[in-house]
Amino acid sequence: MNKTAAPKGVVLWLLTGAFLILLMVIIGGITRLTNSGLSMVEWNVISGTIPPLSEAEWQVVFQKYQQFPEYQKINFSMDLQAFKQIFWWEYLHRLLGRVIGVVFFVPFLLFLGRGYLKGWLLRRVLLILVLGMAQGAMGWLMVKSGLEDNPHVSHFRLAAHLCLALALIGTILWTVADLTAAPSATPKHLPTLRKGSKVVLIAVLGQIILGAFVAGLKAGLYYNTFPLMNGEFFPRLLQETLTWGNFLENGSFVQFLHRWVALVVVVLVLRLWLKSRLAGLPSGTMGLVHLLLALTGVQVALGIVTLLYQVPVALGVLHQLVAVLLFSVALLLVYRFRAAPALQTA
Repeated sequence: MNKTAAPKGVVLWLLTGAFLILLMVIIGGITRLTNSGLSMVEWNVISGTIPPLSEAEWQVVFQKYQQFPEYQKINFSMDLQAFKQIFWWEYLHRLLGRVIGVVFFVPFLLFLGRGYLKGWLLRRVLLILVLGMAQGAMGWLMVKSGLEDNPHVSHFRLAAHLCLALALIGTILWTVADLTAAPSATPKHLPTLRKGSKVVLIAVLGQIILGAFVAGLKAGLYYNTFPLMNGEFFPRLLQETLTWGNFLENGSFVQFLHRWVALVVVVLVLRLWLKSRLAGLPSGTMGLVHLLLALTGVQVALGIVTLLYQVPVALGVLHQLVAVLLFSVALLLVYRFRAAPALQTA
């Protein structure tokens, strides 16, 4: 069986999983921006599926929350009604994680039993399952980091959590491309385009990681002017507080990096787009290049507006969504420009 012989059901299964992970990222963004992520202080994989159903059960959950630093240091005036509002976003986020687990694992057993998953495809699907389990574990480790003395999740763990989501989506999209991509004519300047697409993907991923740092440090609220930071290119206050020991924990510096790495991404995408126009690409591949350029422009505009309006929930989540789409398109272009031969089952 060659790489295109898998049934359409396998492709639909994988794409459904990718969509649910994207939805998970969106809800995760809402959870973070509404400060809901620390409302559930336990990780009960089975029993945690059922939310509180009575007033007594709500009181028990609320009392557990009251034992941790976020309530004691920040939300000490919160009543039960306000707690319910933040609880539901985190509950929905975790519930969707469980749904994703079922959506992946049950069809996996079905397709495996029917002999649809063999060789490279079985190995790839097993990798997806491992990444999914790692994603769930990292989600809890991220929450756990905020249940200690400092009631804020680690921005490093937040970035790792997001990167695992991207790894999942990327692995799924690459697998679907292996299962469905038709051979296409070799364009001119392929080595240059191959290298350029990889550089763009690395730059986009780096910018997304910086964005996760900005989110985790709440650095989007530090300087809400553009293009200068409160009238300065490199603020004096930042110069006074920045050291080699804190440069990745200094919210002002992380925001500075996030602003100007965006410009680097724009330049790299423009360069790839210009070279692609001269390469005689198939229409489908050139369409992806155009989409990459359009998404880059939209993402930069969203980033600026989100900053100027001090990170409202809707704009913050949309900014995160477009980042995932931008990563996905950049990855698919790397796939299109690859030189690897067709995969075989064995």
